[in-house]
Amino acid sequence: MKKNTYLLILMFLFTGLVSHAQVQYVKKVKFENISGVKSNDRLLINMDVLLDGLYLRTNDMLILTPILHSNVNGEQVELPAVVALGKTRNKVYIRNKTLKNKLSVPANSQAIVVRGNKKDSQTISYMTSVPFAVWMQDASLSVRAIVQGCADCGKSREDLLLAGRVVSEPYKPDYLLTYVVPEAEPVKARKDQHSASLKFVVDRHEIVRNYKQNAEELNQVDKVIREVRGNKDINITEFAVTGYASPEANFEYNRELAGRRANSFVDYLISTHGIRREQIKSVLGHGEDWDGLKDALHSSSLPNANAILDIIASTGNPDARDAKIVALDNGATYKILLDRYYPALRRTDYVIAYNVRAFDVEEAKKVIKTNPKHLSLNEMFLVAKTYPEGSREFKEVFDIATRLYPDEPVAIINASAVDIEGGNYNAAVKRLNRVVNTRKDALNNLGVAYAGLGQYDKARECFERAIAAGDKLAKHNLEEFEKVEKQN
Repeated sequence: MKKNTYLLILMFLFTGLVSHAQVQYVKKVKFENISGVKSNDRLLINMDVLLDGLYLRTNDMLILTPILHSNVNGEQVELPAVVALGKTRNKVYIRNKTLKNKLSVPANSQAIVVRGNKKDSQTISYMTSVPFAVWMQDASLSVRAIVQGCADCGKSREDLLLAGRVVSEPYKPDYLLTYVVPEAEPVKARKDQHSASLKFVVDRHEIVRNYKQNAEELNQVDKVIREVRGNKDINITEFAVTGYASPEANFEYNRELAGRRANSFVDYLISTHGIRREQIKSVLGHGEDWDGLKDALHSSSLPNANAILDIIASTGNPDARDAKIVALDNGATYKILLDRYYPALRRTDYVIAYNVRAFDVEEAKKVIKTNPKHLSLNEMFLVAKTYPEGSREFKEVFDIATRLYPDEPVAIINASAVDIEGGNYNAAVKRLNRVVNTRKDALNNLGVAYAGLGQYDKARECFERAIAAGDKLAKHNLEEFEKVEKQN
């Protein structure tokens, strides 16, 4: 009984020693210069496998299988193995290969070597490629080491992490964006247009405050004038008044009547608000507002709208138009025009022109929240620079600038930079294409936007054109862009 116990203990000790020795195999192997590079639609894996110091017992086989693992999900792919054989195991392998017997090594092994002497120096330059998948951009590389003894017995397995990330993180270019400093506005001339739909007794031009809705309309006029005159930041320079009529009755009579009513409105401004006569730049009786009628018809659901528009387009004489419109469906449509469309055409438009004083930055930060149109682009730019780039306040200033100055190239270029910082490359391209043919300083931002969209040919063209125009930021950006281009 004791003899059997001793034998059992010896067997366990021997098995432990074998297993320990097998595990030690992989620790004798070194993996260096590991790299993963995306090339077109494939991922290239390269590394040096150093077998110096590895000695295998004569019947053993060590299978080293590199494996790519996603760091995000469970996806993985096995790569071709490297196989090391002991001397006797190698003879068996050669004999089976010669006799075309089943081989115990993986079919796609990249290298099969013999390791019978740990003094032999040996390095395998491991190179392979696999179809690239998006998950491989963030993948680790490990190696699975399997040891097999004679007749594939005594298996052991160990997994070692070789690289936490085999593909380098994509290079993040440090693009520099163009912000154009707007020129200061020597005189900030502004104008506001208002409209008063005053009601008049038929064929009369006198303004009667208590006639129909006139009191409400005049109260609004009074409010506008008081606000403008009470604003210490502005100085009124002039007024322009235009009277409009609806297109019924005689054209010349309507124009003369609209002129008299416009003059009555001027008299009201002078008598009620003390506006000086010399401040009135122009008083015009426009007369029948056919353009206003056309605009109303284009957006209406009136059944005969297109027929009326055809009459307006084909009939030059305004009075002849009236007759043709009246003749439509026995005057039914004309009655609708009189009731629903013509009243809004009878109005008095007045324009107030004024100059705005200059503001310092602290004042401008308040004005931009209350009356941003009183600021110049330069003042808005200086306000924006008081906030961190990319901040909500910074972006808001440039949004306001483009809303108030939608066709100003400087505002467009600066807004495009904000778009790019927010990753909105398509919006930036759309903006910049409006001005790039006339503004060379738009090319740099356009190049960055195209680079962000992956349109590399267009990006390079923009950078090169900007550099030719002397843009130093574009020179830096082209260098950054070329680093990105090498990765793709």
